[in-house]
Amino acid sequence: MDEFLLVFRRDFQNRENLPSPEQLQEHFQKWHAWYDKLAAEDRIVLRRRWDGEGLVVNAQSTVLNGPYAEIKESIGGAVVIRAAGYDEAVELAKAAPILEIGGNVEIRKAL
Repeated sequence: MDEFLLVFRRDFQNRENLPSPEQLQEHFQKWHAWYDKLAAEDRIVLRRRWDGEGLVVNAQSTVLNGPYAEIKESIGGAVVIRAAGYDEAVELAKAAPILEIGGNVEIRKAL
């Protein structure tokens, strides 16, 4: 089995894209179920959720506030999973709840 990084992104800034408290609660339940399934299959290597705030340092050593100084999307979290290859990692990523609310999942294989 190889290890893959799944990075979850979406627009967390625009009010019209934010779910209601009830929708958010339901959404978190889906995340828990998805993570529980991956854990039961012994696929999770590392799991992290990231704060919405952050800083960006560019090539000119300028420090910018917020992780989305130039883009609308922000990283909401990441997980390192075990999968047999990219095809299997993609299938696992397709079940990530972030996709239901307009987000995306970036997949990278560990070298």
